[in-house]
Amino acid sequence: MKNQPFGKSGIPGWLNRYEPLLLVMFAALSGGILLFIYLTGEVLEGSTRGFDEAILLALRQPGNLSVPIGPGWLTHAVKDITSLGGMTVLALMTVLVTIYLLLDRQRAIAVFVLASVLGGWGLSAALKIGVARPRPDIVPHLVEVHDLSFPSGHAMVSAVTYLTLAALISGTRPHRSTRIFTVAAGILLTLMIGASRIYLGVHYPTDVLGGWCAGATWALGCWIVARRFIALSRNGNGPAGSDATPFE
Repeated sequence: MKNQPFGKSGIPGWLNRYEPLLLVMFAALSGGILLFIYLTGEVLEGSTRGFDEAILLALRQPGNLSVPIGPGWLTHAVKDITSLGGMTVLALMTVLVTIYLLLDRQRAIAVFVLASVLGGWGLSAALKIGVARPRPDIVPHLVEVHDLSFPSGHAMVSAVTYLTLAALISGTRPHRSTRIFTVAAGILLTLMIGASRIYLGVHYPTDVLGGWCAGATWALGCWIVARRFIALSRNGNGPAGSDATPFE
């Protein structure tokens, strides 16, 4: 059967290969959603305020709350890191990756990447408005901020962007080592950007946790959809065709 869509073993073989992983990923996706809902409820009730304020105070000099702990160069480094989660950098990154994928003849995944990132950004803005948590005022802010606090936009949007890009781009790479490195780099950037917001005093720790949770859950959902429905070519020789494989 030359045109059999699921390989030599047919539909049962496809299920044996993909269904267990997809079920695990769906369970993780559901858990992420439930965790975010629980955390949001705790924030709205004010149950996390003591924890949040204790962390923020622990990161400042006791005698002068405008000065963070650590050497002076650390503050400059953290400000540089936090800029990686700004909309300008993330938008530029998304556009460049989309163009790269188009030039690599990965049209389907390029469009999906762009739609996934833009959708995640829209969700972040909607969640901020819905929760409407004010910014922390217990310590002075080390960078200028204007919008609402929960979930952290930098934490969520960086997770949406870097994790989505990492997960989807890794599916186009032929070698396992490059796929692992791509995803690990996305996770590292997301964690560093989120932590920088706490250090700079512009977000409560639960703001960042909520942003990570929502952003990672969104990225995971996008990965599941891409793995199930988008076929990619990993050889870099052209669009998905006879040598295309399901996203993995």
